[in-house]
Amino acid sequence: MSDNDGKKPLGLRGSRPANVKQSFSHGRTKNVVVETKRKRVVVPKPGPNKSGGGGTAGGDPSRRPAGISDAELDRRMKALQAAKAREAEDTARRAAEEKAREEERKRRREEIEAKEREEAERAERAKAKAEAEERKKQEEAEAARKAAAAPKAAPAAAAAPKAGEERSPNFRSPAATPRRNERDNRGDDRQNRNKKSNDDARRSGKLTLNQALSGNAGGRQKSMAAMKRKQERARQKAMGGTVEREKVIRDVQLPEAITVGELANRMAERVADVVKSLMQNGIMATQTQTIDADTAELVIEEFGHKVVRVSDADVEDVIDTIEDKEEDLISRPPVITIMGHVDHGKTSILDAIRNARVTAGEAGGITQHIGAYQVTTESGTVLSFLDTPGHAAFTSMRSRGAQVTDIVVLVVAADDAVMPQTIEAIAHAKAAEVPMIVAINKCDKPEANPDKVRTDLLQHEVIVEKMSGETQDVEVSAISGQGLDELLEAIALQSEILELKANPNRAASGAVIEAQLDVGRGPVATVLVQNGTLKQGDIFVVGEQYGKVRALVDDKGDRVKEAGPSVPVEVLGLNGTPEAGDVLNVVESEAQAREIAEYRANAAKDKRAAAGAATTLEQLMATAKADENVSELPVVVKADVQGSAEAIVQAMEKIGNDEVRVRVLHSGVGAITESDVGLAEASGAPVFGFNVRANSPARNSANQKGVEIRYYSVIYDLVDDVKAAASGLLSAEIRENFIGYANIKEVFKVTGIGKVAGCIVTEGVARRSAGVRLLRDNVVIHEGTLKTLKRFKDEVAEVQSGQECGMAFESYDDIRPNDVIEIFEREEVERNL
Repeated sequence: MSDNDGKKPLGLRGSRPANVKQSFSHGRTKNVVVETKRKRVVVPKPGPNKSGGGGTAGGDPSRRPAGISDAELDRRMKALQAAKAREAEDTARRAAEEKAREEERKRRREEIEAKEREEAERAERAKAKAEAEERKKQEEAEAARKAAAAPKAAPAAAAAPKAGEERSPNFRSPAATPRRNERDNRGDDRQNRNKKSNDDARRSGKLTLNQALSGNAGGRQKSMAAMKRKQERARQKAMGGTVEREKVIRDVQLPEAITVGELANRMAERVADVVKSLMQNGIMATQTQTIDADTAELVIEEFGHKVVRVSDADVEDVIDTIEDKEEDLISRPPVITIMGHVDHGKTSILDAIRNARVTAGEAGGITQHIGAYQVTTESGTVLSFLDTPGHAAFTSMRSRGAQVTDIVVLVVAADDAVMPQTIEAIAHAKAAEVPMIVAINKCDKPEANPDKVRTDLLQHEVIVEKMSGETQDVEVSAISGQGLDELLEAIALQSEILELKANPNRAASGAVIEAQLDVGRGPVATVLVQNGTLKQGDIFVVGEQYGKVRALVDDKGDRVKEAGPSVPVEVLGLNGTPEAGDVLNVVESEAQAREIAEYRANAAKDKRAAAGAATTLEQLMATAKADENVSELPVVVKADVQGSAEAIVQAMEKIGNDEVRVRVLHSGVGAITESDVGLAEASGAPVFGFNVRANSPARNSANQKGVEIRYYSVIYDLVDDVKAAASGLLSAEIRENFIGYANIKEVFKVTGIGKVAGCIVTEGVARRSAGVRLLRDNVVIHEGTLKTLKRFKDEVAEVQSGQECGMAFESYDDIRPNDVIEIFEREEVERNL
């Protein structure tokens, strides 16, 4: 019996070929085909258990692989059955998924086919509509042509059917020929289109999803994009072609100079088209560049618009200057300005009226800013107060206060009477032509003398009622409250007489009382609304600045939505700090506000340039010659508000004389910055901060560069320090003090010394160190010093009156008897401004 009894002989039945790449030297390779034998898995056939005990499903033990127990074989059989079950489940799942995908493909195919049918129907409808309109147009054109040719064709038509002639059975009347030709042409067109579509289908390489899924790849159709383009063309054709937008002819206001972008905006044209037009005219300009009016006029005419030439000053015409109707005017609160001399109690009276302590918040107890407050009295009357500083440095601020006021309350202290600033306040009130009420303050003091105040006012043409005049006068005391009610009654009476009215339902206008640069809020302006109602969101122009009202803050610090006539508010939202006294006007658009502000800024710049150019060469030379001997103290000034900065600059201009003066290099509003320190270093100037401080970079820069920064909160201290510094630039004054006189009795010649005068001191004392003058007949013929002063034979320091002495002059020998010697001493005296 052989070794293979009961087993199949081994062979390569389960082998499969494979390629193996062999590598040799010198880079040679060779592919060799080899056969790999798969591993044979022996699966015993199921059968009855012949062994009887502990039998397995393995069938014939002689067919079982060697070394496999019954338990192992049973385990393997179970694993095989489980694998078959899993394979069956996977097959079922894949079949279900395939079926679902097939259904999804079918659904999508149906949707695409429905969409294509819908688009084809829409295209056909559009095409039919376009053909109908085209046919209608052709018929109308043909009818019009026939109507025009009818008179000429009538004789020919009458002569056409001759007697006895037979008509052809295919004869058509001339009237019917165009219609038939039209139908024939349409048929030919349809055939040509069908032929063309067939040719396109043959040439097209596009294959739709419908064709791919249906297997109809023989006749190819156009792509979806081509179909959409065709539908778009049909739609435009049905609508009568591309509809051109009707050209709007505009009146374009043209100033002397305009930017390309603004020109395109006014013409309502694209900026690219305007730039292209300029390039065609040989002008290379971008949208931000400025072109002159003549060039802009050519462009405007090229685009078909009309040119309206305006001057630069016309931009301010947009500000509403219409007169209000009488029925639109309603009563408004009066604006009262409290004026008077410094420390006469103006703010204290306002404190008593407002029940607030305004003075306590001011440095040095004096008012240095214009305060605007609104007060409601016990009777319900609303009053708007302006509290102006009384110091002489704030003359311009008081002037602005008088320009916007209705009533002036002139405060005069009963114990001090009329003072210089009181006279200035009277002058401002008269110049503004506003009524005045005299409040005689400090009447509670024992030394008060109100009648002296009334008498002093007579010298300035202010006649009070007690002196048979028309000006109301009230004796008040801010401390005790005496007369405050009478003062409010006098103000109310004066307000009724004036009949103050304004129209709140119009664009607002007002005056800037004060302006400052706040670190957290930016430029802030205190505005007194004079007409209309200022609302949050309004676009306004004020002087050379413009902006949009971001917020309104009343005098109590509360935010409000709007402010009516005679209401003082702080306005936030400016692009820069305006000048105090500028007029605020509300305009329609930001473009208008920007244009007006730019025009005003350019006008102010031109005015300053013209003032500088007006100086002749001779004047420049004379000024330069005069400046040669003048010492200058340069300073840099920064203040918290615009009014304070102006007042400080005016005070600096008044300091000085023909020998020294103060020159303000720069003045501004806001904190001291690094650029201020750099300017001060370049000019060797100190920096004065009034109620402001230097920021951190400025402090570091000042420490490095050695620039002095001084801070002040009271204007007196600043002015005094500047005066002291400027006085240091003055050359010391040389003062002569005459200390004695001596008469020459005899002249002697001494060897080695020269001529010596034998003198007697007639007055004062003669000193060796003093200066001397030689007088002959009361005429100075020599001035110098003494070479020697002797008493007998001894050199002495001084000789008293009545004593004799010998004197010799330094480098001078022309002395004679009876000459007089004047003896004096010089001392340097410091000068002050």
